[in-house]
Amino acid sequence: MRYYKHLYLMEGLEKKKEKIIRKLEENKFQMNIHIITLAQNEENHLEIYDSRLLLQPSFPHEDFFVVGIVKGYEDALELVEEITQEVYNETKGADIRSYILEKEQEV
Repeated sequence: MRYYKHLYLMEGLEKKKEKIIRKLEENKFQMNIHIITLAQNEENHLEIYDSRLLLQPSFPHEDFFVVGIVKGYEDALELVEEITQEVYNETKGADIRSYILEKEQEV
């Protein structure tokens, strides 16, 4: 997995960011942690995954580009809404994928 350099985090997770990422990388169980990734299908923008799904041995998570980490599905939906609003405010459009990839390339 790769992580967005401007990773979106739910309020309160900032201090736990490194620990959560380490557990994701080590395939450790994390209750109620959800990740928001760029969609695997390039026609879409974002996808939400419960971190427990990543524990499945056959689940292909190497290709994920994680843009956000939250606790709970409801917070994941809220964060997707916030990301969408940010993209619209900055670009007056809704191309989330391009916006995130461009910001990732900035120095």
